[in-house]
Amino acid sequence: MSSALNFTKMHGAGNDFVMIDQRDLEGQILTPEHIMALCDRRTGVGADGLIIIASPSSASAAFRMIYSNADGYEAEMCGNGARCSVAFAQAAGLAETKMHFDTYSGLLEGTVFGPEDVEVSLPAWKDLQLNVDLGPQEFSAHHTCNTGVPHLVIPVPDVAHVDVCRWGSHYRNHELFAPSGTNVNFVSLNAESGENMLRTYERGVEDETLACGTGASATAVVLCQLGLLESPVKLHTRGGDQLQVSVDFTRQKLLLRGPAVTSFRGKVQING
Repeated sequence: MSSALNFTKMHGAGNDFVMIDQRDLEGQILTPEHIMALCDRRTGVGADGLIIIASPSSASAAFRMIYSNADGYEAEMCGNGARCSVAFAQAAGLAETKMHFDTYSGLLEGTVFGPEDVEVSLPAWKDLQLNVDLGPQEFSAHHTCNTGVPHLVIPVPDVAHVDVCRWGSHYRNHELFAPSGTNVNFVSLNAESGENMLRTYERGVEDETLACGTGASATAVVLCQLGLLESPVKLHTRGGDQLQVSVDFTRQKLLLRGPAVTSFRGKVQING
């Protein structure tokens, strides 16, 4: 038995999502198999993840973001997904231009500054550790920071010359990060142009994505802690867009700002 489901395809700096209003599910439960099928780029809609905009679990929130990676399983946080959720909810009349919303990682703030320009807060970072000893490796320095999900940050001379899928998979599965693994970010700085470049390998997607909001945020925290950049940090993504991260060390607060774009809307058949 199958049924048609309304969806919206959105992306934040190229990090793309299938967006679903919980009311359109009419009580149907999306299983991990459903989510994997919808995110499949050959036979489904195609996306890095799926987001359900649901009823809030707290009185102060406008909605709840339920985020699953393309592997079908719920993840703790997605920065670009959060920005798309804020834009989606505001356009659907579920929220004002300033709002609070529920996530797996707690209550966050969102602001719609204008068309496709959205900022969200992220959970306070934790597990910040510089110069982590991973044993003999290809790269000289490794830093960790959790911005809702765990990230490894690796500065390199030029990200264009990094085999992100090869080395991302290598570090994602390193024994230090077992059993859950980590996301892996490669960043290169250009003092002359100011075009600091970031590429990310995401666990759950198991591939390089065109952008990663929590990865950009973790990278910004690390670069500020190292004294290499000052807040707000601007990072150019593989998708060609720019993400801006404001890092407040006094309050340990992060703000992630960038595009949240609607690509198209449609209906898709859900089997079972």
